[in-house]
Amino acid sequence: MSDARAPGEDWVLRTNKLSKQFGDRCDLCRSVDPSVLERNFCPKCGTVYALRSVSFDLYRGEVLGIVGESGSGKSTILNCLYYDLEPTSGEVFVRDFEEGQTNIFSVSGQRRRHIRNHVLGKVYQNPVHGLRMRFSSLANIAEKLIAAGNRTVGDMEDRARNLLEHVNIPTFRMKEAPANFSGGMQQRVQIAKALSNNPPVLLLDEVTTGLDLSVQAKVLDLIKQIRRDFEISMLLVSHDLAVVRMLADRTIVMLNGTIVERGLTDQIMEDPQHAYTQELVYSLL
Repeated sequence: MSDARAPGEDWVLRTNKLSKQFGDRCDLCRSVDPSVLERNFCPKCGTVYALRSVSFDLYRGEVLGIVGESGSGKSTILNCLYYDLEPTSGEVFVRDFEEGQTNIFSVSGQRRRHIRNHVLGKVYQNPVHGLRMRFSSLANIAEKLIAAGNRTVGDMEDRARNLLEHVNIPTFRMKEAPANFSGGMQQRVQIAKALSNNPPVLLLDEVTTGLDLSVQAKVLDLIKQIRRDFEISMLLVSHDLAVVRMLADRTIVMLNGTIVERGLTDQIMEDPQHAYTQELVYSLL
């Protein structure tokens, strides 16, 4: 299950044996032997193994899709990468942080804030987690810029205005709070905020879930446009294989906290090898 080479010069993010568990483990599951688990939890102590030794590379300029059912671990990957969760074990390296030589989980709180503000951007499934809903859209982006060290009001306002225009937020609504916006507009403000400091990697967590089909299409078109305009690498988490098929160069299929299949997206869609992947693909037909 080695990674097929993707577009781009080299890896930009490398995940090595990333694991996350919820619970203290017991004698039965301490070895994390899959045969003793029921799906991904221990029947004796209830410890959940959300991620089990997950490794993959994200290449510069590519979109890597991560698909799987609810509870498969796909969103847990993004939560660990963005420090919303602390992993149990494993390493992650980012080429644009200390030349990819330092595990981002081994650094201080100050360096972690630097990574969140300069190296990674994240768009959450629920905009409430990514935006201050009572602040204006301009203020949301300015907050991100201030966290990265920007102190020039005029520059911040210009940057925020340009980004909001880029994601098609009408000029007359830029000083309005996202709480007054539709779900699709809130996601577009989130995307603008995530892009504010030009991160090399963008994390997208179920960004179209819960949106009407017409709004989904607009958000997906925006993501494709951003990829062209910003030459950014993206990790795209979705339970919707159709979304991943539209956007991703390569795809990882997850089940019960592990990767069960990986490869070029077209290859996986046309000739799935694992029984679970076959079930996912055939459900689209």
